[in-house]
Amino acid sequence: MSWLDYLLLFAAMGLVTYIPRWLPLLYLAHRRLPQGLIDWLGFIPAAILSALLAPILFSDPASRALDLGKPELLVAAPTLLFAWKTKSLGGTVIVGMLLYWLAGKAL
Repeated sequence: MSWLDYLLLFAAMGLVTYIPRWLPLLYLAHRRLPQGLIDWLGFIPAAILSALLAPILFSDPASRALDLGKPELLVAAPTLLFAWKTKSLGGTVIVGMLLYWLAGKAL
């Protein structure tokens, strides 16, 4: 492939990536969304985080069986409680890391 082919390929990949983000923004820029849709969209980050964390916390990766004694789950519960009470992202990260380190030392 020539240098021009690479440049055209790079530009096409950029457009394919950019257009799906740009079109909804352009279409919805001057429209008022219903409050129910706005509320529903607010649940998406929590749903994605839950979908990413649930397999790690509740199942054994080798057998894909339910495992409630994993150190990750035992550490997640007090970390979640700390996050809920303090609303501190930095403190939650530190507490979670510290508890995970202590759980690793204990096991």
